[in-house]
Amino acid sequence: MISVANRIYVSAEYRVAFEERFKNRARMVDGMPGFITNYVLRPTEEDDPYIVFTLWESMEAFENWVNSDAFRKGHAKSGTLPKEAFSGPNKLEIHEVFLDASRAGE
Repeated sequence: MISVANRIYVSAEYRVAFEERFKNRARMVDGMPGFITNYVLRPTEEDDPYIVFTLWESMEAFENWVNSDAFRKGHAKSGTLPKEAFSGPNKLEIHEVFLDASRAGE
């Protein structure tokens, strides 16, 4: 299993619009083979980033998502916020899950 965390720095005045965009997301990823779950984490400190966090059965499943028509359709509205909505560049982090306390026996 892998995790993908996209750290997105959002300017304070655009946080409501950013959150609304995710509340009304296309949900294209939800039915992708190998997709497990999606969390959008709100920062508790003003200068910290939002984190869009997904879990995937494998790196191959994630790569299939990124290279799919569903990905392109699901991200078609991602450019609807102006550049000034973001206070810094986003950062994508991918990790292999080697321990999962929610799965007994692993």
